[in-house]
Parts: sequence; structure tokens; C-alpha cells
Amino acid sequence: MTRKRRRRLVQGAALACVLAVLPATWLRLSTDSRVVRGGIEAAPSAPVAVVFGAGLWDGEPSPYLAHRLDTAIELYRHGKARALLVSGDNGRHGYDEPSAMRGYLTERGVPASRIVADYAGFDTWDSCTRARRIFGVDRALLVSQDYHVRRAAALCRAAGIDAYGVPVTEPRDVTWYAGGVRELPGAAKAALDAVFTPDPHFLGPHEHGVQRALARTHGTHGTHEVHGTHRTHEASRSHRSHRNDPHHT
Repeated sequence: MTRKRRRRLVQGAALACVLAVLPATWLRLSTDSRVVRGGIEAAPSAPVAVVFGAGLWDGEPSPYLAHRLDTAIELYRHGKARALLVSGDNGRHGYDEPSAMRGYLTERGVPASRIVADYAGFDTWDSCTRARRIFGVDRALLVSQDYHVRRAAALCRAAGIDAYGVPVTEPRDVTWYAGGVRELPGAAKAALDAVFTPDPHFLGPHEHGVQRALARTHGTHGTHEVHGTHRTHEASRSHRSHRNDPHHT
């Protein structure tokens, strides 16, 4: 191999590395003021907290998903959010992230009337754009692990939501580092989603679950309890292809 060819290969590799980290750099710079530091008490108040799916183990929330839900519970208990929107995958019969998330929350004291489920949150962009376009969310706290929450914040802002990320801190173990590595291609996809703002996999009609949940917090919805379990026609079909992604890309 000639010296000139070696030089070109090195230059090409360097350029590829730069291009690979550009989306991640964009995420960090664009969301630096949108990630909460200092714990639950430092989080601003918002009508809704959005919890992103993170996989099930034997029908129950995975540890990472349970930690997200625990953080959402604390936000609710501290009055930081009045309603919780749980967004996840219900893409095939027998796999139902949002219902498992709802069950986890209600078992720990969150009223069912304050929980709304999005059964077509197949990835982060779908969850964000559906939160805005289907559920009418315009301001929200976003709950996810610290390595993912910046991407969630950037995408929800691109979807038109005034969003602040509340990071869930995890031990720096193999799972955490694997999630961090996955954020490199995830950041590239996020950049494309933010620029082109595509439709989600399933759009469907507007749903009023969030508005009803918020109305109940003001005592304006009467005595009927809103469970927020209505699924869109598209999302409730039982034979959608399953996207079992433990970190909700």
C-alpha cells in the first residue's frame, strides 16, 4: 500500500469518526438547558410526565423501566406533574408495555384516573410526536435513563412540546454502557427525525385522555373516573410486528 493511499484511508476514517459523533454533539448542545440537574426537587412543574417504554420481563416492567416509573411516581407525589402518559409497545398479541406500566403505577398508589396510555409508542419519535399530535401535550417532563433523556428532549421539542428531561441515574454497568453505545446510531436517527418530522407508524384520531386526566386534577370532570385505557384503532390490532427494544429507540 502506498503512502498516499494510507493517508487517504486515515483521512477517511477520521472523517467517518467526526460524522459519527456529530449527531451526539448536536443532542448535547441543543438539550443542555433542558435536562434537569439536582433531582426531583429541581424539576420544573408541567401538566404531564411522559414515561417511555423500556421492555418487559415476563410481562412485568424491566428493571430500567421500573426505575423510570419510580421516578414518575416521585414527580407525581411532589406535584411536579398532574398526569402521567405511559408510552410503549403493544405491537403484538401478548406484549403490552403500557398496560404493564399502568399496573405498576396503580399498584404503588397513582390513581388510574391520572394515567393515560399510548399503545403505539414504538420508538422515541413516535412517542413524542403522538404525545403532541394525538394527545395534545404541549408541555411535559420526560422520564428516561440519563443516556437517553437528551434524545427524548430533542425529539419532543422537534415535535412541538416544551419539554424537560428528568434523567434516571443507573449504575455504570454493562447494561448502561451498552445503552450509551446504542445512542450513537440513535442520535443519527434522531437528527433525521427532527429535520423531517415524519408521521409516526400509527397516527389515528385525537384522544382526550390527557385533557380528562388534567381536568380531574382540578375537580372539573365530575365523578366519573377516567382510566385512559382506550386504544386507537390502529394501535390495538393484535398482530403488529413486535419491537422489543429495551431502551426504546
